[in-house]
Amino acid sequence: MKISLVVLYLALLGGLIGIIESGAEDVFMEATRPDFQKIPIGIFGFRDGGDQDPNGEKAADVLRADLRRSLIFSVADLPKLGIRLNGRWEKDAVDKRLAQQASEQGISVLVWGKVWAKEADMLLDGYVYDGGSGDVVADRRYIGSSSVLRQMTHRLADELVFRYTGEQGIARTKITFVSEQNGGRELYVMDYDGYGPRQVTADGFLNLMPRWSRDRRFLIFTSYRERTKQYIDMVEIATGKRWTLISLPGLNITPALSPDGSSLAFATSQDGNSEVYKMDTNTKAFQRLTFHAAGDLSPAWSPTGRELAFTSDRGGGPQLFVMSADGSNVRRLTYEGDYNAAPAWSPRGNWIAHVCRTEERQYKLCLVSPDGQKHIRLTSGPGVDDSPSWSPDGRHLVFSSTREGKSHIYMIDSDGANLERLTSGGTSNTSPAWSPM
Repeated sequence: MKISLVVLYLALLGGLIGIIESGAEDVFMEATRPDFQKIPIGIFGFRDGGDQDPNGEKAADVLRADLRRSLIFSVADLPKLGIRLNGRWEKDAVDKRLAQQASEQGISVLVWGKVWAKEADMLLDGYVYDGGSGDVVADRRYIGSSSVLRQMTHRLADELVFRYTGEQGIARTKITFVSEQNGGRELYVMDYDGYGPRQVTADGFLNLMPRWSRDRRFLIFTSYRERTKQYIDMVEIATGKRWTLISLPGLNITPALSPDGSSLAFATSQDGNSEVYKMDTNTKAFQRLTFHAAGDLSPAWSPTGRELAFTSDRGGGPQLFVMSADGSNVRRLTYEGDYNAAPAWSPRGNWIAHVCRTEERQYKLCLVSPDGQKHIRLTSGPGVDDSPSWSPDGRHLVFSSTREGKSHIYMIDSDGANLERLTSGGTSNTSPAWSPM
């Protein structure tokens, strides 16, 4: 059985070293252009009256970070500019004088509000003033316990993104990842900004390469319950209830659910070497997609579901290939370098992120266009970068890296800017996957 590619690939993927069509689309195109002009926005904050409020300060900090990460807004430092609400936090707090002061500083949008308690609930009132219309264009109230204040603030951020772009924001999305726990590897889920990690599996096995269901209720992943056999399982995040989806002989790895949820692509070695298959999620029928003596694995769906990128060493070393969803029209995508693996197709379909080995023998993240004509190296620096996964808006990627010693989860913009570490602590965190909206 030819498993050299599988072993080499798994040594990187998941940090296993040592273990073995709408108007919104047009807006998106503009927002990802290098010359796109961000919308200047000012956040006064959230208070109940004129006193400093820790909850209000926390909400303001979360909102500022969300809007910066959206890449739609340029967040102004209002205190530095001398622009203040003077203790009034109601809907009519922005008068003509204050609006003029903001306009003179080039600030188009102002946001403020209140955080206050009512019996057992926490309330967040948010007001949005738009300089173009000269009016308060949004008046929102969010109600929940104090433990979900961050989620209420994320929702306000997403509504601001939607109002000014027509797109859904990503502030309420989640990231799943694998964390080393007591000799095993367990699945976790955290907010997109790294807050509130929660353990999903707790069985002491190796649970790896998680992927999301379309409704975000389930994770699909590889489970190493035996050293000689791997399964593809599914777990319900809320309850921990678990099912086995694929239990073919040999390796069953790198699951990938199609955009419409109708097919699950994966790699299996039941034929002697690793081949790409897909399973109809309704009928459970299998279809073999690759037929080659080399190792084929790590399928990644295009946004339309019509094509799959995958890794194969049929050219001598691991390289990226693309085929139609029925296994036809196979073509090689990458030729630069002797190692290209772990493809991840961007939501708009214009890039495929992957792990590349540089001339310095470093494993970094690269981008290649689906026609193979454009190549970009995205990351640099020490350590191994692997397991890229796109944000659902296509403006960011999440990945794991050993650049600071232990493997941790990082976020980076799709142009390589604004690297941000999301996980902390002394454990190894790998194999991230960004949820759908």
